[in-house]
Amino acid sequence: MSKSDDFIFRRAQVEDIKDVLAMIQELADFEKMSNGPQLTEADLIRDAGLSGEQEYCEVYVLIDNANNLAIGYSICYKAYSTWQGRYFFVEDIYVKPEHRKRGAGKRIFLEVSARAVELKCPRLEFNVLEWNPARKFYESLGAVDLTAREGWHYYRVEQQQLAKLANDLS
Repeated sequence: MSKSDDFIFRRAQVEDIKDVLAMIQELADFEKMSNGPQLTEADLIRDAGLSGEQEYCEVYVLIDNANNLAIGYSICYKAYSTWQGRYFFVEDIYVKPEHRKRGAGKRIFLEVSARAVELKCPRLEFNVLEWNPARKFYESLGAVDLTAREGWHYYRVEQQQLAKLANDLS
């Protein structure tokens, strides 16, 4: 847990998950993917290791000291590269719109960066939609757009195709 005059950044607890899910929906609405989130509270509690099961992600909340409410979150996980070994991947960083321009987003980014250093990761990675104005914010903090610099494209195999591929083993 890290504290400053304005914010407390800490690992989410079970009682924070409802707020985190609400912010996930807010982010999905902003990204014009309102039907995207399919997580339940139970899913996120399980996957964050809050129920004693294996942890698949680290969930953090940013608490506003003025009102003791969660105003932002981040979900991250450990990943691996055959080029450099371990790295830290940021799935989401989100700050409620009414709390932006107060340093909240920067605080979350600095905290997850510090977590990557703590884990001895040589890099931190994340994706940002092409049209999202936050790209400039991340670039101002030293993030490099790999699509522009190296031509990497990010791909996904979704559930139906994944099942088909697995079935092709038979």
